[in-house]
Order: sequence, then structure tokens, then C-alpha cells
Amino acid sequence: MTERIDGHTILIGLMAYPIRHSMSPTMHNNAFAKLGLNYAYLAFDITNDKLSDAVKAIRTLDMRGSNVSMPNKQKIIPYLDKLDPAAKLCGAVNTVVNDDGILTGYTTDGTGFMKSLEDEGLDIRGKKMTLSGAGGAGTAIAIQAALDGVAEISIFNAKDKVWDNAKRNVDIINEKTSCKATLHTLEDQEDFKSEIADSAIYCDSTGVGMKPLEDETLVTDPSWFRKDIIVYDTVYAPRTTKLMEVAQKAGVTHVFNGLGMMLEQGAEAFKLWTGKNMPVEYIRELLFKEDK
Repeated sequence: MTERIDGHTILIGLMAYPIRHSMSPTMHNNAFAKLGLNYAYLAFDITNDKLSDAVKAIRTLDMRGSNVSMPNKQKIIPYLDKLDPAAKLCGAVNTVVNDDGILTGYTTDGTGFMKSLEDEGLDIRGKKMTLSGAGGAGTAIAIQAALDGVAEISIFNAKDKVWDNAKRNVDIINEKTSCKATLHTLEDQEDFKSEIADSAIYCDSTGVGMKPLEDETLVTDPSWFRKDIIVYDTVYAPRTTKLMEVAQKAGVTHVFNGLGMMLEQGAEAFKLWTGKNMPVEYIRELLFKEDK
């Protein structure tokens, strides 16, 4: 890193909280180094109350842009100048690009999720998905899956501050795509179990399973899972979440954490900032070496 940084180095950030667990700096800085690009990627602890000043800093410091994660994916929108069509549809942003002071918000989470399944040789188009969570990542996953041809999505969420967003997601999917979406409450455990049993994939896009909830999971009973269902947790720290442990006890063949999604959404963001293709296989080897 010290050999690359000089007076011309371009800064890219990551704004979220908590954030110190993130693998994104490792991913992007190694990709920059591999391609000989004079960029540096740093993580910043940014909560909603700091977000306005943080976005101003992108302009003030002439940063090329930033990734955005929880809890800022929706809150950042009023501070941006433009949204790409997918971000506008999702109502959430995970990537900001600075073009001479004009900040455009993009969402690459949904494409990252679908591409990560494709990387594993899995195709959920024409099939049913049960999805828990309707925040920034959950929204992007649901809408992109619907756009890409998933036939049916059952969205589960607690009746909390995200409930209205879950309703919005269902309405958008039903109005704008050929996918059928329904909304369910997580408080109805029998319904939750039934919908998972009828699905090709169950995805948890909530923060349950990561700090400070690393000892928790929304599904605690292995009998809820068939061996042929796909179980996908968007959390990747810890590498094996409690949900994944439950799925493994059930003998599920395809159990994933969020590293694949993080890699592919990162590759999309990388190209937006640099105009170059991320060396994905090289970065995949770096990110997944701890799992071998």
C-alpha cells in the first residue's frame, strides 16, 4: 500500500456502522494493486447522524465515491444528486459515484446476489424464494430477483420501522414485474415455516447473525429445511452464522454466507468507479482462503 499511495492517489470510502468487520477494503485495495490503479479504499464508521457531513466530505475531498451499508442505504438518498433506475426502484443505495461534484447513487446488491448464485451453478429463475428482511439489501435482492425472473417471493419482516418498506417492495414487484410477491409477518412462525418449506431458496437479508446478534437466527429448527433447499445468509462475519449451522444440521447441500454476494456487488461498484473489470477470480481466492 505504501508503495502505491502518493500525491495523486484517489480516495474511495465505505460508510456504515458497524464496519470494522468489513472485507471490502481488502477486496478493493488488492484489486487496485493487482491492476496498478492509483486508488485507496478506506472504511469509516458512519451512523445516520453523521451521514450528511460524510456525504459533504465526498465532494469536499474530491473522493471518487463510496460504498454505503447499514444503516445508511436509504437515508443517504436525499443527499445525492441523482439515482440510477435500479436504485430509484429499490429506494436504496449501496454505491455512490462522484463525477465532478455530481453524486449518483447506484445499487449493486441485487445483481451481486443473483451473480453469486450463478457462480455456484444455481438458477432460481422461475422458482419461489422466501426472503426475510426488507432493508437496503433485502429490497435490492427482492427487486432484482423479481426482475431477473424469480416466479414468486414471500417477504417476511417484523412489524417494525421497516414494515412499510416491505409493503412498498411487494407493491413495486407486483406492479412492475411478472413476479408474484406477498408480505408476511415474522411473528407468525407457522406461516414462516410453511413458506420456507414451499421454496427453492430461503435468504436472510437481516442483520441477525452478525454483531451484536451473532448468536441469534430467525430459524432455529433444522426440520424447517429440506436437504435440497438453498439457504443463503447475507451476513459474512462470522463466516459460519447460526442460520448456516442450523441448515448444516439439516443436511442442506447448498449453504452460503454473504461473501459471494459481497464479491460480486463489489465488482459492479469497482467498474462504476474505475471503468475497469475487477480481477474477480484473484479476489475470490483472497476472500475465500480462510474457508479452505
